[in-house]
Amino acid sequence: QVQLVESGGGLVQAGGSLRLSCAGSGRTFSLNAMAWFRQAPGKEREFVAAITWIGISTYYADPVKGRFTISKDNTKNTVYLQMNSLKPEDTAIYYCAARYYWGSNDLQREYDFWGQGTQVTVSS
Repeated sequence: QVQLVESGGGLVQAGGSLRLSCAGSGRTFSLNAMAWFRQAPGKEREFVAAITWIGISTYYADPVKGRFTISKDNTKNTVYLQMNSLKPEDTAIYYCAARYYWGSNDLQREYDFWGQGTQVTVSS
């Protein structure tokens, strides 16, 4: 089992930045990849970014390419999401997810573990 705890959310003005963290505990040494998803009010949860646990391959959804950067620190079992040039449409609850096996990065069903989420609000 893996436990995930997100932090770093908050309120920021449009154009600002935030950095989210996701700390993992438990059997993190067996992970294949970790990712961030988000869910805006009234919308379905959507893929944001993913990173392989071994190596440094990264993947991004089109709306965040060039603005968000996913990274990790294996020694701390932590994944980060640096969010720059934030827009009001980035407002959502951001969830961290992890999976043990190879799969499609943008599919929620491929992930085995989820955090509770952290709220990000971008004001115009």
